[in-house]
Amino acid sequence: MRHAWRELLATARRMYSEGLVVGTSGNVSARVGDHVLITPTGVPYEELGDDDLVAVDLRGRQTHGSLKPTSELSMHLAVYGNTDASAVVHTHAVHATAVSTLVPELPTVHYATAALGGPVRVAPYALYGTPELAAGMLTALAGRSACLIQNHGTVAYGAGLAEAYDRTAQLEWMCRVWLAARSVPGLSPSLLSAEQLGEVAEKLKGYGQR
Repeated sequence: MRHAWRELLATARRMYSEGLVVGTSGNVSARVGDHVLITPTGVPYEELGDDDLVAVDLRGRQTHGSLKPTSELSMHLAVYGNTDASAVVHTHAVHATAVSTLVPELPTVHYATAALGGPVRVAPYALYGTPELAAGMLTALAGRSACLIQNHGTVAYGAGLAEAYDRTAQLEWMCRVWLAARSVPGLSPSLLSAEQLGEVAEKLKGYGQR
């Protein structure tokens, strides 16, 4: 569990250093058996160490640590309870948050959309840390591995912290591409069709090293 906690802290610090969050915003979690390791609320990531491990069970009852878990605990637990996720990353990334205020779904400007399961939806705004926020997020995540949350940020999950983070970064990058393309006066970005995304999804099944 200590190794997983160190990996979680490294991911949280990377999230901060790469500008996906500011201050103590955002949060990261990883599932280890029947426990969920999760960043605590209101503590700068660089101040956290090995002795600050925070864990809860799958019902949200704290099992390790004295620091209070993030206020978005219910959102993380909802992902674990309804997907095969082993890790969850939640950010307030600038471009993704901007897009969440403009459209109900991120336009399909790049084939990386297929790697997230299809067009990325925007969950409706709800007060942070509430069951309403978690419920809206789950609806937006149906069939997807990432979503935007209106006027709030992003959520992405994966088989591990590396995959969850990579999906988060890809989503922020696609949002940045769309915002840049739509800013050109008199022109509209070309978008990929469902058929084109389906071709990409099929090809991605053989992507990478064996």
